[in-house]
Amino acid sequence: MSENKEHTHHIIPLKTYFKVFGALMVLTVLTVLVAELDLSNYLGEGPWNVILAMLIAIIKSTLVLLFFMHLYYDNKTNLLFFLGSVLFLIVFITFTYFDIAYRDNPENPLGMEPYQSLNDDITPPIKDNHLTDH
Repeated sequence: MSENKEHTHHIIPLKTYFKVFGALMVLTVLTVLVAELDLSNYLGEGPWNVILAMLIAIIKSTLVLLFFMHLYYDNKTNLLFFLGSVLFLIVFITFTYFDIAYRDNPENPLGMEPYQSLNDDITPPIKDNHLTDH
């Protein structure tokens, strides 16, 4: 009988698991500490807290995927599909952010609210005939 070398499992040392767990705990504490700060006081206007929280979350999820889900030692095609899905997630979140950020723009070129028709401003008001005196 020949051994199949393609389907062998990589055994990760327990020491690596403890290191990854320690890194996840440090990043969790960092997330809590950063949530208490208002980074716009230090870095200027902008969603800095959200950006930093997302970066920490990406690092934490990458550690979980690489070591606890064994993606680091798996076929690189799986890594390609994972990175592609992360790219699409970033694109979707970016488009959602721009949609929300510019909804109440006071410098709207047409000066319209969302879903407002161009004819709304020129429509005469309806007179209530039954309330007027004859």
